[in-house]
Amino acid sequence: MSVPSVVQSVTGAKVERLPLARFTTLGVGGDSEVWTVQNHAQLAEAMSAPYRILGGGSNLVVSDAGVPERVIRLGGEFARTDLMPDPALSTPELLITGWVGGGVPLPGLLRKIQKLGYSNLEGTVGIPAQLGGAIWMNAGTRFGETFDGLHSLEIAAPDGKRTVTPDELHWGYRDSGIPRNHIVTRARLKLRPSTPEEVQTRMDAADIARKGQPKNRTPGCAFKNPGNGLPGAGQLIDQAGLKGRRVGNAMIAPEHANFIVNLGGASAHDVHALLDEIRAAVEVPLALEYELWP
Repeated sequence: MSVPSVVQSVTGAKVERLPLARFTTLGVGGDSEVWTVQNHAQLAEAMSAPYRILGGGSNLVVSDAGVPERVIRLGGEFARTDLMPDPALSTPELLITGWVGGGVPLPGLLRKIQKLGYSNLEGTVGIPAQLGGAIWMNAGTRFGETFDGLHSLEIAAPDGKRTVTPDELHWGYRDSGIPRNHIVTRARLKLRPSTPEEVQTRMDAADIARKGQPKNRTPGCAFKNPGNGLPGAGQLIDQAGLKGRRVGNAMIAPEHANFIVNLGGASAHDVHALLDEIRAAVEVPLALEYELWP
């Protein structure tokens, strides 16, 4: 079978055909056309044909055949960090930063914020996302979520870019309200002054609560907790007797049943088979937390 040719960018974007498994925390996903963009001109060109945006690759299961659309990754000006408080927007109680790029890895960003003694994003510790992706799905834990520390954001769409505040979005649990074809290119954070020691203590508390999570490659939690006083998704899957269930080299983690892990060489087909078994076995309807491509 012939390999599809890769188009040439007229704005200088880097275009390659690559296995998406290389960029996902689960480690599955077939070859696709990957555009790495450095600025808005390159981003606009990349968005001129059907596309998907790829951040840190967590919370994502990519087809073994890849995807037919362009896959956009943010670099250059979209990977810069300015944490200096803006004096025009900040107060002694609330610091509003400069712009932080959507392509900035969240774990490294949290380390910088901790060292400065700034608080408000400790609840996102341990999430292997980029800032833009974390905002897009309002990633978080029971200790907090991304929107806790969000002042404003710049969003790009095929018809241009705009700046919005959280109040303009219908956001909620694991949902930002941002349309699917829009890309978070950068954001200003709202942070509270604290001390490096106090921030680290809160990050440690959130991190300790994650110790029971699996160490194998995983996209993260498979299903959203149903709420309404019902047990969490992991408990429901465990009660259905599926903890440790394996299809191929994918397994429902023995440590926590709401995680599917790659034991080495798993396929997206294996993961989908486990998701189907969970849906069939759990009587409570569970909303998927993963993004499925395509």
